[in-house]
Amino acid sequence: MLNILKRINQDKSSARDLRDTLDMVVLSLIDSTNADASSVFLWNKEVRRFVLAANQGFGSDQIGKLSLGANEGVIAVVAKREEPINLADASNHPAFHFVNGIGEEDLHGLLAAPIIHHRKLMGVLVVQKKAKIKFETDDEAFLVTVSAQLSSAIARADASGHLSNDFFGQSNQNNYFKGVVGSSGVAIGQAYVVRSTANLDVVSSKVISDISAEITVFEEALELVRNDMVNVGKKLSKELRPEERALFDVYLGILDDKALGQEVVEIINTGQWAQGALAQVVRRYSSHFEAMEDPYIRERASDFRDLGRRILSKMQADASQAIEIPANAIIIGEELTPTILAEVPEQKIVGLISVRGSANSHIAILARAMGIPTIMGLMDMPYLMLENQELVVDGYRGIVFCNLTEDKKQHYVNVIQEEAELVKGLESLIDLPSITRDAVPYRLMVNTGLMTDVIRALDRGAEGVGLYRTEVPFMMRDRFPSELEQSEIYRQQLKSFHPRPVVMRTLDIGGDKALSYFPISEENPFLGWRGVRVTLDHPDIFLVQVRAMLRASEGLDNLKIMLPMVSSIGELEEALHLIYRAVYELQADQVKIEAPQIGMMVEIPSNVYQIKSFASRVDFLSVGSNDLTQYLLAVDRTNPRVAELYDSLHPAVLHSLKKIVDDSIESSTPVSICGEIAGDPIGAVILIAMGYRELSMSSTNLLKVKSVLRDTDLDWAENLLDRVLQMEDPRVIRASVELELIKHGIQLSRLGISNYRQNASVSC
Repeated sequence: MLNILKRINQDKSSARDLRDTLDMVVLSLIDSTNADASSVFLWNKEVRRFVLAANQGFGSDQIGKLSLGANEGVIAVVAKREEPINLADASNHPAFHFVNGIGEEDLHGLLAAPIIHHRKLMGVLVVQKKAKIKFETDDEAFLVTVSAQLSSAIARADASGHLSNDFFGQSNQNNYFKGVVGSSGVAIGQAYVVRSTANLDVVSSKVISDISAEITVFEEALELVRNDMVNVGKKLSKELRPEERALFDVYLGILDDKALGQEVVEIINTGQWAQGALAQVVRRYSSHFEAMEDPYIRERASDFRDLGRRILSKMQADASQAIEIPANAIIIGEELTPTILAEVPEQKIVGLISVRGSANSHIAILARAMGIPTIMGLMDMPYLMLENQELVVDGYRGIVFCNLTEDKKQHYVNVIQEEAELVKGLESLIDLPSITRDAVPYRLMVNTGLMTDVIRALDRGAEGVGLYRTEVPFMMRDRFPSELEQSEIYRQQLKSFHPRPVVMRTLDIGGDKALSYFPISEENPFLGWRGVRVTLDHPDIFLVQVRAMLRASEGLDNLKIMLPMVSSIGELEEALHLIYRAVYELQADQVKIEAPQIGMMVEIPSNVYQIKSFASRVDFLSVGSNDLTQYLLAVDRTNPRVAELYDSLHPAVLHSLKKIVDDSIESSTPVSICGEIAGDPIGAVILIAMGYRELSMSSTNLLKVKSVLRDTDLDWAENLLDRVLQMEDPRVIRASVELELIKHGIQLSRLGISNYRQNASVSC
């Protein structure tokens, strides 16, 4: 059974389309469960019927024609109960529905399992036998396993529209894929897929008109690879043993076999481009060989794949010269890297989509600095099928839409226009003081990491830097930057904002922030070796960085140093000792610096209950609300499967934030806050009411927050907070605050807040 599961998983990822996968699954299930028939019924949510999509053992002519209603038969019972059913004689079940003329009169034993993906019904998997006996419990477990593996393939086909088009004969519109926000904003553009070179598994189907030209491309590539094999074989003939030279003979034999070339040409003749035709044939042959029991024959699968890659690389070398990047490109890739921004003209990029990666990937950091809407972690998105399609990137909610109806598309066209007008409309606030309507002052700071962030922040009237992410320069290199290099980078930040304060967080790596030259591999990185834990274990790295910060502050004196991921008093005191040591050493070397203010981030739940102890040892505290929220709610905000559970307005988060600010005020220690809630105008009102007077956010949200807070009365906000702290559901909290703000005369729609959950800094 393990071998069969492996084959199913391989075919699921390499099959040309879902139909191939389903056909392979039903055939394999008959062998593995000793069944006489096997079927897959797909759920058509539009007409609420189960449609026969694949079958072995009976009624193959009924595929696509036979369907059962939402309440018909045992299939419907399995779907409603959302659990397997195992019957010795299905005809005796009260819900049994007999379908005449499909040849299942002799089938009695039935085992069926629902196919569910993220709580969503996709279909039902069925095996049947002639004998009037139940299937074994091992068969039941196996069927559940197969349905779980199959669910993601069906979900991808559903999301891309292929399920409706290929199986139900319907057009599927307004499809969407959910990921996590890398950079906020909205973009509409044409998908441009960045493919890994010579990778057969990522070659998509593409219809062409010039068939003869594609055949020529294939045949020329085939001949080039054949010549390569001959030349390499001759070159190494004296160095290799006869059995090793035989490998080249095997390869040449495959290349000279007319079957391979003929099958590829036949597929090209149907209108498929040469790369897609080659990939189909090679995957099919490899799958057949891997299914064989004979070890020697199984090895031929790797030979086929290797030759396929060689031929593909020759074709791609020619094709790469002719690729035209659209004027409004939304770049999609398996895992985008910063190099793509160098390879594609910036003026052509309107959005980025990376199937892998997190909000702290290099590409996401750059995208935020450049203001490019970006979504990461769309693991279930069949991105190869989206080539040249018009997409909408909703960088506020982390959603990619395709095949939108005109009314839906117009909504996003309006959003983009409103955003452009909004920026212009808020510019008048830049030089106005940060005070509430009843004259209570506050400070709006920004989160930075690149010099591009600095320019945007200053243009929006930032009052300083509440969080400078020092790990960003480290992430952009292939080695640790020297003390001099760091000092020059930090000096730019300090000088740009002088005399306004700049809070520099010491190196915060680990979790979802990795250095390629200092890999940290852990099973649970967010609870592992990260933040100050790393730098305390490497005082050499820590001291070099602190010395660089201090040198950079000479003559400016606007530096503040902040420690991340502190979980104990002992860690804090050890870090403080090292910082004071660096100050003393530099002063001894006649560097004219003063000891800076030193603070720590509050981002671990245990910190909430030790605020007074920490406050007595530092000059200031800063709440890292994103990490605090994800730890309180046990939700990895970079994981698209659970990201929707992450909500900074959760009651547990709000009560924790209130306790932190109350204890800080009681200890006479300044406290600031950064993260999503600080850059959300709704959240900012709540924070001001709690007592926070310094909020740090992405520069994109600074003027929106300022606009709302300048129209807010503190007494009114405090009364609202009292009611909010009695609520139990974050959705109710958000809706209630929005309603109260509107009643208070604040036009949320003018700020682009309505229907959006504003995403502020994603790395605080």
